Amino acid sequence: MMKATGETFSVKTHGKGTTEITREVAGIVTRSGVRTGNVTVFVRHTSASLVIMENADPSARRDLELFFDKLVPENTPWFIHTQEGPDDMPSHIRMALTRTSEVIPIMDGRMMLGTWQGVFLFEHRRDPHRREVAVSVLGE
Repeated sequence: MMKATGETFSVKTHGKGTTEITREVAGIVTRSGVRTGNVTVFVRHTSASLVIMENADPSARRDLELFFDKLVPENTPWFIHTQEGPDDMPSHIRMALTRTSEVIPIMDGRMMLGTWQGVFLFEHRRDPHRREVAVSVLGE
């Protein structure tokens, strides 16, 4: 019999960078009782995103953050949408270049992430924020 459940949780960020949320999502999967199916993780913001990334060596995530700083720099003179500061439009572009949701298969009651994979909230603003994440689990 198919089950569908959902939960939300908040993530306090420390400004630009990645925050691992794998444990929180795995806990929701466990509580759902779903053994085979999918979990969808969604961040409800336009200046933060989600990535599945290396979770063993933090330097891989730092390199990702530095890459985005160079790819979409702050204080770009031709950006129009800047009312919330020089990191406003760059944060929206960085979000659009990544994803606001991830779908992960569930088998034997657990997410099928690879050995070195984790689910991360990717904050694109300089200041700390509280971000809301919605998680939906569907399966049997």
